[in-house]
Amino acid sequence: MTIDYFFYALLALAGLLALWLARRYMQERNYRRRPYVAPAAHNWASRPQPSRPPYHRVALLGDVGALATDGSDPVLQLLEQWQQEAGPNGTVVLLGDNIYPVGLPAPFASGRAAAEARFNALLAALGRFEGRVVLLSGNHDWNKGRSDGWEYLRRQEAYVREHLPTAHYLPVDGAPGPVSLQLAEGLLLIVLNTQWWVQNGPRPAADAWRPFRQLRALLQANQHQQVVVAGHHPLYSNALHGGKFTAKQHVFPLTTVNKRAYVPLPLIGSLLPLYRKTVGAAEDMAHPRYRRMRRRLLRVLHEFPGVIYAAGHDHNLQYFQRSGGHYLVSGAGSKTAFVQAGGEATFVHEHQGFFGLDFYGPRETWLRTYEPPTGTPEVFRLQLSPGLGTPPEPAAGTTDAAELPQP
Repeated sequence: MTIDYFFYALLALAGLLALWLARRYMQERNYRRRPYVAPAAHNWASRPQPSRPPYHRVALLGDVGALATDGSDPVLQLLEQWQQEAGPNGTVVLLGDNIYPVGLPAPFASGRAAAEARFNALLAALGRFEGRVVLLSGNHDWNKGRSDGWEYLRRQEAYVREHLPTAHYLPVDGAPGPVSLQLAEGLLLIVLNTQWWVQNGPRPAADAWRPFRQLRALLQANQHQQVVVAGHHPLYSNALHGGKFTAKQHVFPLTTVNKRAYVPLPLIGSLLPLYRKTVGAAEDMAHPRYRRMRRRLLRVLHEFPGVIYAAGHDHNLQYFQRSGGHYLVSGAGSKTAFVQAGGEATFVHEHQGFFGLDFYGPRETWLRTYEPPTGTPEVFRLQLSPGLGTPPEPAAGTTDAAELPQP
């Protein structure tokens, strides 16, 4: 009798799960690959824009490591068009995962030729840009976070120094940072190596707490400026690393690793999304190392309203406004993946492309989306912060936060 009850209970559970998955699947069909805009921003297209040109422009492009090398890559073509329009008053920030799948292997190693070809195509496009180029590293640049990842990171950084010496690869040598770079008058970029906190194996020696104190000191000293903080890992996300999965991934969980692995594992398959959402793989927000880093970083950023935090990692475009700050996910440089509509997001889109920031004056910043093919209508733009007066002229150059006095 007990066995019968267990069987019927299991059957009922399977039926409820099937109904839930069917409902989820129909909902996803209605919004997947369509831009989602929160109700509060539905009138974005009718809002007036500045009539004058921006004094500086920033392109935020993440996860570009799987680009095409034959000149046909749509995102690279769009980036080159953006570069021509921005000219010397522009900055391109690559948000990590610059080479898929494992960064830059050693010379003569398997995969080195393919990795070089992709990276050379990217560096060639960036080399034609009149403005500034900044590169960050992501988990794939660190050999997917494996114990020899620091070696891969250093190899990639040295390759950039040799082939694009005008670029800034930050922070240097895989340090956690933060490092600041003055982009223009009243506009400061701060770079963090978020991979340092989740990396396995050797990494530069540093106090895990000190970078957050240094970041707070930098933000405190630069409240007169518009500040953009860049790191590879997002702090808010409606996608895979934020614990969001499709109905298909519950039934075919192996497709999260290989898109062609259609091995049906109903019921059992739902355990993987549950695990990724609650415990987390090393690169998920739920993982203890990532969770600690995120909590500490948000604690600092929430003290300084108006700061823009930009990341990649999830292969889509997302924008969140939380606690007075602006949080971007711009990881659709060469791949796309599911992103859930709604929730706390103001805008999401499962589409290749990147975000741009246009700076028109003191504290007047516009967020723009750039999606191929070129010439298509803009799917979203938004003014992020109003004008608040004229900031004093800042000092030029790059500053390591270690040079600042500790609070």
